[in-house]
Order: sequence, then structure tokens, then C-alpha cells
Amino acid sequence: MAATSQPLRGKRACKKIFWAVFPHACFILSLVIYAFLGALMFSHIEGNRKVNLSEEYRKFLQSLWHISRNLSDNMTENEEIFKDKIHTLLNTAERDWFVNPKDIWTFFGSLFFCCTVFTTVGYGNTYPVTRIGKYLCMLYALFGIPLMFLVLTDMGDILATVLSKSYNEFKKLQSKILASKLCSGSTCNKGNELKSRAQSKVVINEPLTIMELLKSQAGVKRKPIKYRNAEIFEMLIAREKEHTKPARNKSIERWSSCPELARGKTMSRVIENFDKIGKQLEKFDVPIVLMVLVIFVYISCAAAILPNWETRLDFQEAFYFCFITLTTIGFGDTQLEHPKFFLFFSLYIIIGMEIVFIAFKLGQDRLIGLYKKVISFCGEKKMPSKKVYPK
Repeated sequence: MAATSQPLRGKRACKKIFWAVFPHACFILSLVIYAFLGALMFSHIEGNRKVNLSEEYRKFLQSLWHISRNLSDNMTENEEIFKDKIHTLLNTAERDWFVNPKDIWTFFGSLFFCCTVFTTVGYGNTYPVTRIGKYLCMLYALFGIPLMFLVLTDMGDILATVLSKSYNEFKKLQSKILASKLCSGSTCNKGNELKSRAQSKVVINEPLTIMELLKSQAGVKRKPIKYRNAEIFEMLIAREKEHTKPARNKSIERWSSCPELARGKTMSRVIENFDKIGKQLEKFDVPIVLMVLVIFVYISCAAAILPNWETRLDFQEAFYFCFITLTTIGFGDTQLEHPKFFLFFSLYIIIGMEIVFIAFKLGQDRLIGLYKKVISFCGEKKMPSKKVYPK
């Protein structure tokens, strides 16, 4: 029986873990599928578009041809022409005149574009040109951004739980170290004696009558009647609690014996998990300085790794790029040579956006608390003092 019960317990534990992880995996999988579908859609629409040479492109070529015809053999004069005329002319040029759309809108390029859309980063170096692509981009963002915020809120709960538990454990450890330093030998021994006295309470494991209880406990007889009755009453309550525990085990056995009821109970728990999204973020409370330190360390780690494949970026430029990305500002002034490599960094971006989101939430709560204190302080100052009239 013991051998057969162990695999059943293992299966039940696996099912519990699966249904507990299911809501979180569901959101992440939905976002991944949404990104892949968007990449296929935009790569097909924008990548297969025809490049029509406009009148502006012809004027650009004519101006460039005239400048090249007027070049002389004197290098100093040519340098002045390059600085003035050609530089201004090249600034008017558009990228689509010289780049094949299929080279930009590959699957990885389109996937990178989709990630910049629903994360609201929007670097601006890749954008739809066709009218259908622009309409679909608006529609894609309309559903993708709420889904992304849902993933951020859900994963934020997990991060908030981990960070709050780590912070609480650190505080407990700190208090223990301080207590061990401040506690002297005599006071600690007295505290231990008091703890041992408090723990030496009467525990009833088997049902006893009041007479048996009085006969067995010699310490009860010595006390006055008032305190004796109080202890007897507490013992009877403890005995009742002990007898109510097996009833709960029976109810659990009923759920496990009936698979249909167990399934209904599991589904209700899964639905409750969906309802609890965002609750941990509301309870989260750690010092804002700690969150700023976490963000600094997190961005610094990425800034040290990113220049390995983006060779034009140094540590400072990579730090700036990661900060602009995680805060969803996305100026687009820093261009990436290998966006497909940065896609493998997408998990880093999502977790980093969650950390920044938590930090912003903490900062918002602190600001609200500060405003409340200022308003209450101003209200107390402006309140008229009560006048005391003579009787």
C-alpha cells in the first residue's frame, strides 16, 4: 500500500505544480505566439512590397550627377563641395532608396519590430511604409500592448514575492546578528528559562474526563479554584481542536476519491489564480533605494555583455541603450547592427521592464504618501484655532 501511495502522491504533487504554473505559462506562451504571428504577417506584407522610384529620388540623382560633373582636379575645392553640397544632399536621401525591403523585413527583423511595438519601445529605425502595414501595425499594437502589460503584471507578482521574501529574510538575519551582539550571557539564560517555562504546558493527546485530568495534574491541585477552572477550560478546548482535525482529513479523502469533484476543485483554484494577478504588487513594500540598486546592477550586467556582439558600443553606450529600452523611451539614436542577436535578449528585456515597472510603482506609492503628508500638514496649519469663551 505504501509503495502504491507514493506514486499517487507524486502525481498529485505534479498536477498541483502544473495548475499553479499554468496561468503564468499561458500568458507568456500567448505573447510568444502573438510575436511570431506578427513577424510572419509584417515580413510578408512589408518585405514583398515593390519599391517605386519617386520624383524625389530622380531629383536626388540629378543633383548628385551635377555635383559630380562640377568636381575639379583641386582637392581643396572638392573638399568644400563635399562639406557643403553633398552633405546637405545626402541628408535629404531616404533609406528605402538604397535598401531592399526583403533585407530589412526578414523574419528576425520583423520579430524585432513586433517586440518594439508591444513593448512600446519603438526605436524608429524599422517602421511600416505601406498603407496596409500601417493599419495592421495600429491593430497589432491595440491588442499586443494590453497583453504585454498583463504579462508584466503577472511576472511582476512573482518578482515582488521573491524580492519581498529575500528582503524579509535579510532583515531577520540582520536582527538576529544584532540580538546576538547585544544579548549578554545572564539575560539570555533568563530568557531561555522563561521560554522553557512557557513551553511546558499541558498537552492532551487522548480524550480525558475532568476527574482524570485533575488526578493526573498535580500542579492544578495546588492552584486556587479560579485559575484551576481556567486551565481545565483551556485543556478541553485543546482536546476539541485535536478531535476536529481528522474530519478535515476525511474531507480531503473524499475529494481525492472522487475525480470529478477533484477536477472541479482544481479548476476553481486555477480561476482563483487568475483573479489574484497583481495582488502581490499591491502588498510589495521595500525601500526604493534597494530597487534603484537592483536596476543599476541589472543594467550593468547587460551593458557588460552587449558590446560582445555590438562592437560599436562601449560600456557607457550600452548602459544608456539598455536604460532607454527598459524604460520604454526608445529614442532610436543608438542603432543595433545585429537585432536578431538582441532578440535572444528578449527575456532580459521583459524581466528588466518588470523590475523598472515595480520601481515606478514603489516611487508612485512614495509620492502619494508624500502628497498626503504635505496636504495634511497644510490642513492642520490652516485650521482655525478653537476660541474659548468665558463662562
